[in-house]
Amino acid sequence: MMNPLNRGLVLLLMAFSAQQSMAADKPVDSHASSLPLSQIQSFVETFETIREGYVDDLSDQQILNKALKGMVAALDPHSEYLTKDEVADFEELTSGNYAGVGVEVEMKDGKLTVVSPIDGSPAKQAGILPGDVIVKVGTTYISDLGFQDVMNLMRGEVGTKVTLDIERGGKIKHFSLERRLVEDESVSSKWLSKGIAYLRIKQFQGDTDTEFYKIVKKLQKEQPINGVVLDLRNNPGGVLQAAVGVVDTFIDKGMIVYTDGRHKLSKSQFRATTKHTLLPKVPLVVLINDGSASASEIVAGALQDHQRALIMGTESFGKGSVQTVVPLSNGAAVKLTTALYYTPNGRSIQAQGITPDLVVPEATLTLNKDHFVVKEAELKGHLSNGTGGADRTNTAEQFKLSDLAKSDFQLFQALTILKTLPTFDYHP
Repeated sequence: MMNPLNRGLVLLLMAFSAQQSMAADKPVDSHASSLPLSQIQSFVETFETIREGYVDDLSDQQILNKALKGMVAALDPHSEYLTKDEVADFEELTSGNYAGVGVEVEMKDGKLTVVSPIDGSPAKQAGILPGDVIVKVGTTYISDLGFQDVMNLMRGEVGTKVTLDIERGGKIKHFSLERRLVEDESVSSKWLSKGIAYLRIKQFQGDTDTEFYKIVKKLQKEQPINGVVLDLRNNPGGVLQAAVGVVDTFIDKGMIVYTDGRHKLSKSQFRATTKHTLLPKVPLVVLINDGSASASEIVAGALQDHQRALIMGTESFGKGSVQTVVPLSNGAAVKLTTALYYTPNGRSIQAQGITPDLVVPEATLTLNKDHFVVKEAELKGHLSNGTGGADRTNTAEQFKLSDLAKSDFQLFQALTILKTLPTFDYHP
């Protein structure tokens, strides 16, 4: 008896042949696409060649899965064929609750590149950085593996260990990580100083906008908010609707983002409303870097186009494409790039990213301790202040920088802007 899969391939060829024959009897339509019969025949021949002659004994389903994965993966770095089991893994991975090492990756120039490690994850704690290139997971080199295959290698039982070989600056670094259940709350907050709130979004999950609203309202009850630093650094993106909701917190009208693609369903617009606008006029600084991707770039781009925020940091990652998960009849799915994102002013984020209004590099401050200064107050016989002010003779005061300046120079700069410009309104 013929294998069901082989019989299906034969029937497929017969169907194509029949349709080609019927098409030959019809007037030629220049807009109609003919079925690629010769290519389908080549596919079947290649399938049989692998099935009969490949060094390893692969099942028909394994060969077909590899063929489908290769076909979709060849489109772009973000499109992918998912088997039925991988669909379940994908849904778990995007829920924000999974066992793994907590690292977001993208294919960049053919290399599996770290976009960002998730805050509090084993990857973050081990010192894995945005821009690191993963070359090996455990004993497996990841060249030619699909994205989901790599994710499956890194995921596993809680408490088990996995090793990663990472290329950084031309050198290979070895990391041993213990898998943990990553239960990631996407929003965190604190007060930087009186009236100035710090809001960090680690990634955009399904309920991130709701979580964001609740935290803003909680802060408003504690004291008036006179300035906000929104930290999107190393945020790899996530759910589009959550990003739209966060922007809606700061603007009450106008376009937030729109998408455009070949299919009618890929064309959509998202506009601001007044329902969830909590901070329409509060001075706002948004921090981004090269680990800010996708939904993070949508937020930064929308606020920048509306001249609602000062965007500070370094240029973002540049992922401006939309992926749609299309389910198939057998339980598998195709994660397919179907459109591009555009900011309100019509800018495409794809392969360009968001350029900050104020470029501030990630830096470590060092001070010259041997700096010698003589001040007026230290001169013999100097005049007094004249308004009753005390003399200032402690020259060391000028070197006293807060711990924030030393640990996070970009955040320190954002705070400085909000503190020194209390009436700041970003309108040129």
